[in-house]
Amino acid sequence: MIRIREVRVIDDEGQQLGVMPTFKALALAQEKGLDLVEVAPTAVPPVCRILDYGHYKYELQKRDREAKKKQKSQTFKEIRLRVKIDVNDLRTKTRRAAGFLDDGDRVKVTVQFRGREMSHANLGRDLLLRAAEMLTEHGTIERQPLLEGRSMYIVMAPIDRKLEKKAEEAETIGDLVAARTPQAAQPAGATPTTGSGSAVEQKPGSSAATEADDERNEPAPEGERQPQESPQPQGQAQQGTK
Repeated sequence: MIRIREVRVIDDEGQQLGVMPTFKALALAQEKGLDLVEVAPTAVPPVCRILDYGHYKYELQKRDREAKKKQKSQTFKEIRLRVKIDVNDLRTKTRRAAGFLDDGDRVKVTVQFRGREMSHANLGRDLLLRAAEMLTEHGTIERQPLLEGRSMYIVMAPIDRKLEKKAEEAETIGDLVAARTPQAAQPAGATPTTGSGSAVEQKPGSSAATEADDERNEPAPEGERQPQESPQPQGQAQQGTK
């Protein structure tokens, strides 16, 4: 029963009819053979909708069921170890724990102490860390070794495979981008090369340039020497100018 005087009404087709007295909204719903359902009671004024209440209730229950299916319940598993456990037994226990972690369950790994073993709690801590190392590919330590009474335990949480897959995809994309990036240009002082790999230019001071200079400076043979003009005496040069 709606006890508010005025409500905001939405009809069965989803159209807003505005604010109206409650009795008028009830009359509209009865004319259509439907119900007036309060869908937002905290609003001012409250929002009511004209619809089939039975169908509306069924839709709400259906949504709740779908939401529960999506929410995977995470259970809590436990394996128990002894301080003097055999290597093969430890491997068997960790294989079971790995299966639990792969199924999405959290695992509590417990070491129980007997008698004088309590005075060597460090052995239990080392054993727990060793078991956690064997489960590295399946889970991570959620709670570090904790001593409670005559037992010590750690809690392992499963690895989120979705995040791991995204990280691998991102790494693959980065490798592809790096492979497609063109290589850096050659330094400014680098010697350009032809297709056969030989240098086109020779730097000054190189062996080829030195040989060319030696050829130019080498004296010509005796028969090919050009006669050099002998300098005229100073007095003859002056008479010629007169």
